[in-house]
Amino acid sequence: MQPKSHNKVKPREENLSQQMVSKYLPYWPLFLLFAIIGATGAFVYVRYYTTPAYEATARLIIKDEKKGNEDSKLTESLDMISSKKIVENEIEVIQSRTIMENVVKKYLLYAPVFEKGKVKVRAAYTLSPIVIEAKNPDSMMEVSKINFSYDKVNKYVILMNKYRCPLNEFVTTPYGELRFLQNKNYSAENTPGNKQLFFSLLNPESVAMGYVNNLSVAASSKLSTVVNLKLRDEVPKRAEDVLNGLIMAYQQSAILDKNSLARNTLSFVEDRLNIVAKDLAAIEQKVQQYKSGRSAVDISTQGQLYLSNVSDNDQKLSETNMQLSVLGEVEKFVSSRDNSNGGIVPSTLGVSDPMLSSLLDKLYTSELDYERLKKTVGENNPKLVSIRDQINKIRPNILENIQSQRTSLQAVKQNLGNTNSTYTSILNSVPKKERELLDISREQNIKSNIYSFLLQKKEESALSYASAVSNSRVVDNAQAGEFPVSPNKKLIYIIAVLAAMGICFVFITLKESFTGKLLYRREIESLTVIPIIGEVSFEKSKNPIVVESGKRSFIVEEFRKLRTSLSFLGINNVHKKILVTSSISGEGKSFIAANLAVSIALTGKKVVLVDLDLNMPTQSRILNVNHEFGMTDFLRGKKYPEDIIKAVEGHENLFFIPAGELPEDPSELLLNGKVNEIIEYLDNSFDMVIIDTSPIVLITDAYILSEMCDATLYVMRHGYTPKMLIKRIDENNEINPIHNPAIVFNAVKTRGLIKNNYGYGYNYVYGEKNNGRAKKTIKS
Repeated sequence: MQPKSHNKVKPREENLSQQMVSKYLPYWPLFLLFAIIGATGAFVYVRYYTTPAYEATARLIIKDEKKGNEDSKLTESLDMISSKKIVENEIEVIQSRTIMENVVKKYLLYAPVFEKGKVKVRAAYTLSPIVIEAKNPDSMMEVSKINFSYDKVNKYVILMNKYRCPLNEFVTTPYGELRFLQNKNYSAENTPGNKQLFFSLLNPESVAMGYVNNLSVAASSKLSTVVNLKLRDEVPKRAEDVLNGLIMAYQQSAILDKNSLARNTLSFVEDRLNIVAKDLAAIEQKVQQYKSGRSAVDISTQGQLYLSNVSDNDQKLSETNMQLSVLGEVEKFVSSRDNSNGGIVPSTLGVSDPMLSSLLDKLYTSELDYERLKKTVGENNPKLVSIRDQINKIRPNILENIQSQRTSLQAVKQNLGNTNSTYTSILNSVPKKERELLDISREQNIKSNIYSFLLQKKEESALSYASAVSNSRVVDNAQAGEFPVSPNKKLIYIIAVLAAMGICFVFITLKESFTGKLLYRREIESLTVIPIIGEVSFEKSKNPIVVESGKRSFIVEEFRKLRTSLSFLGINNVHKKILVTSSISGEGKSFIAANLAVSIALTGKKVVLVDLDLNMPTQSRILNVNHEFGMTDFLRGKKYPEDIIKAVEGHENLFFIPAGELPEDPSELLLNGKVNEIIEYLDNSFDMVIIDTSPIVLITDAYILSEMCDATLYVMRHGYTPKMLIKRIDENNEINPIHNPAIVFNAVKTRGLIKNNYGYGYNYVYGEKNNGRAKKTIKS
């Protein structure tokens, strides 16, 4: 028979999910155990080691002119110094560390009180009967834990069981000057019983930064000026207090800024009023003295007409001079570098150009925003740099506008001066003392106009100071949710269970990856081109012969399937010699050979089993026979075939040739030509010849015998055969080919912790009659 050529058999295509199921599902009890452990760990972590956090929310509306939130017309007319707000800038102010630090000091958050628990501590913001206030919070020493107890009968606090401190008084302690006050949020229902309380002393700046990091401030939408504030804290009441205090501190800060500006403006106007009032009083005194001294009471008709014309001209000249003076003050203000530090913008009353007023308002607003933002952000903050660039752009525009108006006013002044010169020539005809009186009256009118102007500005500043209100309004006060927002228990449980199952997954993967033994059929298919002709499950039995007449079991059915599959190798009535070998000892080749022989004999065929493993024969023990002579006796020419072939008791149609006495040179004995003679004799005398020989990797006997047989069964054992030896089969076949090989996968065991239908990757159920009831044998 010509040997069959074998192309590499493609592994059975399985998607990833099928591979994962076949590989890991047998270990489902282990996965379940790890999942329970993970869930239990998550429960313990959530129950004893996490602190629930509650979220408080509040809503605030910022009055932004650009987005349609203006004050009433009456309020706007009274408030002459208010600057418009930009929502984005105000959000930065609300989140500033300075404002939050004020809140921390107001609510004494730099001295938090805690309650000791069995595993963890929790905040006692509403559980402690007292709160702690430091006289100088910014300079106090930081202490992480100070135990104390409270005697509510005698109204005093005991620190560290040593220092007794009365309530409502600053006392000197080893930790600084402290005052103990009754907690407004405490109620008798919240009394922690005998649990120990302690407090810490922290840096207010650090505490403020912690709250700023937990604070979220954002506009509700791009077109809205409503700002949403959110804060998370383990104590709902404390979260509400901090948010409400933050809103209050922000509004008070805005009002203080406006009052400061109004107060500075009012002071400036009052100083100018005092100076002008003195000048006006001096001029009026001068007029009185002049009239009484010169008897200049009646004025001629010509003088009256001239006075009327000159008065109008002087009024215009006065207005021009006043405008030039105002422009000078404005130019001085804009050119001065000191004004960038918060100076008062001079009034532009009398200057008709609205552009100048607009530019000055923008300059003042930008400088105010710059100073305010500078307190909360760094020098190189993009917003701060942007405002500074805007200020630097506005100043040159203002100076250019002032220069343009000054040129125009100088021209007007020159024109008025020329007109006055004309009238002066007429004065030659007017009495000298009337002319002198006219000069004095002219100066009096100028001072009087300036005085009236300053009085008006004083009243406007006073009204603005008195009507200062916040540029924001509370929509919703802070309110904390009823249920905590963190930790996310579901997420923790999911992560814990997945992590535990992941550990189990890694453990199983590493365990099977580093074993180096054969575990899966697809591994054989991927490592060699030799086809797999049959699989035999692992059988725990004291009797090595598992195939019996009339017996119905799963392993018996597997041998029947193997028997049927021999036709794939061309085994028939003509080609009937089968060699059984393996890679190494212990893979079950003798077990396969013996039971396959029994299975074929049960079909009525005359079968001979030959034990040609001349190094470690086991068939005599498997068949429980003890013959005096064997194959070695025939090979040495001492016996004839009829002398060594014996029938096996209990197995009809089955004959056996034992190995005989073990020789010292088995390979040389096989090459003396007698093997061919005995195999040819058996081929002519029996319907099937099965030869059990030595492992092929260790001994060369199988290579010698393979050419004399029609097929070679190569036995591999699950969990035993090294993968490395499978890789070498095809390489060895290139040099020393074995005839018509096929693989038998032996001792396939169920995988996992519980032996069920989900083992090696196959799911067979076979019924065996036992006492009238069906008994299931399951192969995995």
